[in-house]
Amino acid sequence: MQDNGPSLVCAPPAADARSGIVLGEDALTVADAARFAREPGDVPIAIGEDAALRMDASVAARDRLILMRRPIYGVTTGFGDSARFHLSPEKTTELQRNLIKYHLNGTGPSAPVDVVRAAMLVRANCLARGYSGIRRGVVELIVDCLRHGITPVIPERGSVGASGDLVPLCYLADLLMGSGTARVDGEPVPAAVALRSRGLDPVAFEAKEGLALINGTSFMSGFGVLAVHDAEGLCAVADLGTALAAEALMGNRSHFEPVIHRQKPHPGQVRSAARVRALVRGSDLCLDTPQVLEANPDVDGLGVIPLGRPIQDRYSVRCAPHVNGVLADTLDWVRRWLDIEINSTNDNPLFDFATGRVHNGGNFYGGHVGQAMDSLKLAVASVGDLLDRQLAMLVDTKFNHGLPPNLVRRVDPGDPAAGLHHGFKGMQIAASALAAEALKLTNPATAFSRSTEAHNQDKVSMGTIAARDARSVVELVTEIAAIHLLAGCQAADLRGAHLLGLGTRTGYEVIRDHVPFVDHDRRLDEDLGVVVGLIRSGALVAALRPHWDADV
Repeated sequence: MQDNGPSLVCAPPAADARSGIVLGEDALTVADAARFAREPGDVPIAIGEDAALRMDASVAARDRLILMRRPIYGVTTGFGDSARFHLSPEKTTELQRNLIKYHLNGTGPSAPVDVVRAAMLVRANCLARGYSGIRRGVVELIVDCLRHGITPVIPERGSVGASGDLVPLCYLADLLMGSGTARVDGEPVPAAVALRSRGLDPVAFEAKEGLALINGTSFMSGFGVLAVHDAEGLCAVADLGTALAAEALMGNRSHFEPVIHRQKPHPGQVRSAARVRALVRGSDLCLDTPQVLEANPDVDGLGVIPLGRPIQDRYSVRCAPHVNGVLADTLDWVRRWLDIEINSTNDNPLFDFATGRVHNGGNFYGGHVGQAMDSLKLAVASVGDLLDRQLAMLVDTKFNHGLPPNLVRRVDPGDPAAGLHHGFKGMQIAASALAAEALKLTNPATAFSRSTEAHNQDKVSMGTIAARDARSVVELVTEIAAIHLLAGCQAADLRGAHLLGLGTRTGYEVIRDHVPFVDHDRRLDEDLGVVVGLIRSGALVAALRPHWDADV
């Protein structure tokens, strides 16, 4: 945060789960926002005292400038291409109402409540920084709505990501005026009823306030912080999947030795290899390179003989840290970019209360969020493709080193059940479909800028579409990972689960506590849903963490 004078600035407090979230002091993180969005009522929030003073100062600067009767964009002028019309100060309130009304044209499914909560938190935090010319009471109403479980119903579609998320954020502004539809604890009700039920009063927007609410990147950031949070868990789960696959395929654990990865020391690659190595520690299914060599006969004078055990595994196992490491390293910079974005003032115009001046710019442009989300979805989809390839080997007798086809339980040829059951055949087909859909969505949304609004918005970010895509790719790959883990546990049972490494056995036991071995053909969608839940809740990663903390 830049210096605005000694009377209004203090050092940002450290974000901490016990003290809660302090808005407007540049301390909000992706982790804070994701936790708040997913755990209503568990994390207290408040506007920082100095942030409130800055908001008061920017409103005072705004009002002084209005009294000078000079044109101020979006305050005493029209919007966008219509800014060529200069309006009298008396029309500023009606102008803000009309701004909200004509943008209420969103389409598509309603955004999930956790995305909306994240977007509301981020918007309140950005406005509380004190450059937007909006009263503290308006931001406090957003905070009160969050405290009481009131969220607007926001259609997902309609934003080009500049001037920010105009259309979706209008539904938040509409709620604050007491209009439209809200959800209270997940149930749809008229917004006026929702506010009244919690003892809250709607607001009438003053000059600039409607524009301040909608002219920013908070809706795309709401999708973004949750996509990053979920992708971080998925990154760890993918290492468990690789470890299980390496054991089920009786692979070579030397592929994950530190000496290899120190020679190409991308942090994510090194961390992924260390995690896999830690998970398979103590395994009797994976072998080290000397053990693999020992398991093969000596060629001594025999010319050419087939190896009984391959000395190196296929790329989807051997190169797994190189694939998952890209996701880990992408997450590092994506998280940094989003941390900056959700602590920024990203509307227009901005009021510098220290100088009394108004500044016109383009901070509403969602370019950083768009680029981050396009990159994230590509890295996540690549991990999904990796897991799908590992799964294809697990079910195929040409590659799975003696496991039964499709991981069907073993039966004697004379058993009446022989040939009747098909195990994971359908699951592998489903995973392939999910992988294809995830890969399809990697087309970069940011490459599709469109000139709009009479060529005033002639270069736009498409950041919101990129963020929605990233959300969808993470969901798809989470489902692939769940199928993969179910297959890995099935293969472990067929090999002998007692032979697993210490870490993979922990993951196996967490899953087996909820989902049984597939000993006959049955519906597996409910099993899949359970494992997806274990991934999304973080329960699976939490159980694994003690095994790799010492290594990474």
